[in-house]
Amino acid sequence: MRIDWESRERDLADILRIEKERAGDNYDCVLPISGGKDSFFQAHVLVNVYGMKPLAVTFSHNWFSETGFYNLQRCLEVFDLDHIQFTPSRKLVNRLARKSLSEIGDVCWHCHSGVGAFPMQVAVKWKIPLLVWGESIAENDARGTYRNKPYKFDRDYFTRVSAKKYPHEMVGGGLTERDMRPFDMPSIEEIEQCGMRGIHLGDYVYWDDERQTEYIKETYGWKATEIEGAYKGYKTAECIMPGMHDFTCYLKRGFGRSTWQAATDVRNGLLTRQEAFDLINGHDPLRPDALDYFLEITEMSEPEFMVEMSRQRVAGLRGNLPVMQKGRPNLERTVPFVQQIIDKHLGSTDRREELPE
Repeated sequence: MRIDWESRERDLADILRIEKERAGDNYDCVLPISGGKDSFFQAHVLVNVYGMKPLAVTFSHNWFSETGFYNLQRCLEVFDLDHIQFTPSRKLVNRLARKSLSEIGDVCWHCHSGVGAFPMQVAVKWKIPLLVWGESIAENDARGTYRNKPYKFDRDYFTRVSAKKYPHEMVGGGLTERDMRPFDMPSIEEIEQCGMRGIHLGDYVYWDDERQTEYIKETYGWKATEIEGAYKGYKTAECIMPGMHDFTCYLKRGFGRSTWQAATDVRNGLLTRQEAFDLINGHDPLRPDALDYFLEITEMSEPEFMVEMSRQRVAGLRGNLPVMQKGRPNLERTVPFVQQIIDKHLGSTDRREELPE
């Protein structure tokens, strides 16, 4: 609240104006987009507030939920965006999910890495220097503040912040260097030649994700959904696996997504501490339905999964963490929506056979 956001927005306007002038007849910037609440709001700011013409770029984790599939398509339509998407093969994603668990302690390495690498690949190949992301790392991260950034944007940014392992470090266990090609970042020389730079809108615009979510829901028809392990329905709504990401965090560190959400709400005066603990205890320990899908695609057993998570448990975390069974299935099916479509139509009759003779 003590930051001069008007001054920062003027800085943003200057950055976008300069890039628009430099772009000429090319795209003004790269907009990495998933269809989630942040990228949807980014599209609103760039297109409807600043009149930019971005190239929307999606690294698909191949785990799109039905709600997420709708939100992405709605975003492309409502903002009239040209769009490039890369989707790694289903079997590659499955193998990486298993390797990810042992290497970084969650199942999402391919997404952590791909959402950084692929937009940079496109920026270099299409000669679009500016990439525009959403919330600032200072917003929900203890590693920095708005005035003191521990990480600058460069080719290694997403590896340091989330992926933790470089593509060559994931080779082995059935994964080859050729498999890792989609996750390779451009060379330093290519980045310098392009003049690539990345910014986060949250460093220039006052970031209130709750208000922004309500705005895109009411204005553009963006949809939330039920998300495992969380009491809010908007974080990572595009994916079927956030429950697995946050359940592994709970098993390693003793807290999950609801703790993170509740801590923010207590600081903002929206919850009492007791209300927060009630929500945390009702969500963080729940065994997610997505675990069944993960075990299926990785051919792991549940005891193997639990042993691996025990190995990665942080030092000093005492006592047994409760794991509770859910009382009902998740409202959002924890099977990729594309797979749901394939299953629906595979083996069905030719529609022409339904015509009357």
